[in-house]
Amino acid sequence: MFSEATLERFAREVAKYPADQKQSAVMACLTIAQQELGWVTPEAERGIADYLGMAPIAVREVTTFYNMYNQQPVGQFKLNVCTNLPCQLRNGQKALEYLCSKLGIEDGGTTPDGVFTVQKCECLGACADAPVALVNDRQMVSYMSNERLDGLVDLLRAKAKAE
Repeated sequence: MFSEATLERFAREVAKYPADQKQSAVMACLTIAQQELGWVTPEAERGIADYLGMAPIAVREVTTFYNMYNQQPVGQFKLNVCTNLPCQLRNGQKALEYLCSKLGIEDGGTTPDGVFTVQKCECLGACADAPVALVNDRQMVSYMSNERLDGLVDLLRAKAKAE
């Protein structure tokens, strides 16, 4: 089910751990599978479980615990907006609502053109910069006023058109 390149990447991650602890590579393997497939499919979970010698439910528990693993297809740009208390106190919920309204989707939804998915998330560890968002689980954006959100959406939309 996985490409040879993906299996090689799995092997490099597993090699970082003692042979009897190869399950420790589960998060890395989930990330690699998501990079290849765009999301973590049930088949990918089972494939990782087989590869690491784990029960499939143990892999599923990791997938569902962390919001960085997409459990369904997402847009080209996934925007996670922190709504934990420090961000709430500095308009995190309002930022989420503004973004959803601007894009015409609900929390957890994807735009019809497949460019954006917006979802709330737990603490991103940047409380002093609240409200914060995370783009594609990689790039943190801080102080998300409506104007900054407009700029972010415009920038990402332009990038999507260029690609």
